[in-house]
Amino acid sequence: MSTLRQKAIEGLEEGDTFEIKRTFSDADIAQFEALSRDHNPVHSDAMYAEAKGFDGVIAHGLLTATLITEIGGQLGWLATSMNLRFKRPVYIGDELTCVWKIMAIDEGNRAQAEVIVTNSCGLAVLLAETTGLIPNDAERKLLASMMVDEI
Repeated sequence: MSTLRQKAIEGLEEGDTFEIKRTFSDADIAQFEALSRDHNPVHSDAMYAEAKGFDGVIAHGLLTATLITEIGGQLGWLATSMNLRFKRPVYIGDELTCVWKIMAIDEGNRAQAEVIVTNSCGLAVLLAETTGLIPNDAERKLLASMMVDEI
């Protein structure tokens, strides 16, 4: 699996920073629209999106937020809250970079992280804070055994 999962097995610490990149296609947006049932035409009709003031069809905000859940899932982070601030539209073909930084971890394995997602131009499209539970010792051992099973 990923180096993110390996770090979760070793143990997460305050200051740990993780980064992934992703580019959404027409198919990604169409699949998310079908799954979410969010049929706002800004996500599927270029003329409507342009009438709304965009340069074309835009990705769903929550599709963009899946970069956050991709990192969280690899880390075994069980989210308890997310605060999302959508700053700019995401267009088909934009290479997105998601940087996630753990800001605090308490004795109960409750953690806080700050996340920024930027577009191809380096401009923020999404700012977020998330809190959650990180894997404890027993869970980290289980994650390690899952990695062995995949080899």
